[in-house]
Amino acid sequence: MATALFVIDIQNDLATDPNTKIPHSDRIKTASGWILSSARAALESNTPGGSRPSLIVFVQHEESPESGPLVRGSEPWKLVFEPRAGVAKERLVAKSARSTFESNPNLASELRAVGVKEIVAFGIQSECCVESTCNSALEAGFGVTVLSGAHSTYDDSGKSAVDIEREVEERLKTKGAKIVPWENAIAGWE
Repeated sequence: MATALFVIDIQNDLATDPNTKIPHSDRIKTASGWILSSARAALESNTPGGSRPSLIVFVQHEESPESGPLVRGSEPWKLVFEPRAGVAKERLVAKSARSTFESNPNLASELRAVGVKEIVAFGIQSECCVESTCNSALEAGFGVTVLSGAHSTYDDSGKSAVDIEREVEERLKTKGAKIVPWENAIAGWE
């Protein structure tokens, strides 16, 4: 069973800009570094099995100048972690809606064509693009695993980012997603 690792919207505006980054951006960047290092080692080992990623999908949100700062080509829009050039098992997917699948109507069939049955997701923002992408993956019939501790958002409406993370995990769990601490997930890839 092939697995695609989705790295969702870890972009400068959300993760590195001191004026706009989410409160837990350092935790997300640290977790992302470990996750990507482990995923890339699994890709290079070419040993099939388990929930090891066989493809890494880097998702990059873009907006019009009127709707937000994530304008294609701008510094805020740039990814903190990018796909490696010339590595076929790492790909970049642009999106303009919350759900990666909504912005890319052929993505589900493209993933199925290479044997992907499971999506493992992490990134920014928990209740926006992470949750929407996971919901669409579930609706398309993929198994979904959310990497707990490796997704986050802004504090909002009197709720802390961590409370929102947990609420998103609970909503996705009720729809059939698995919630796994990122450290446990990467331990299974080695």
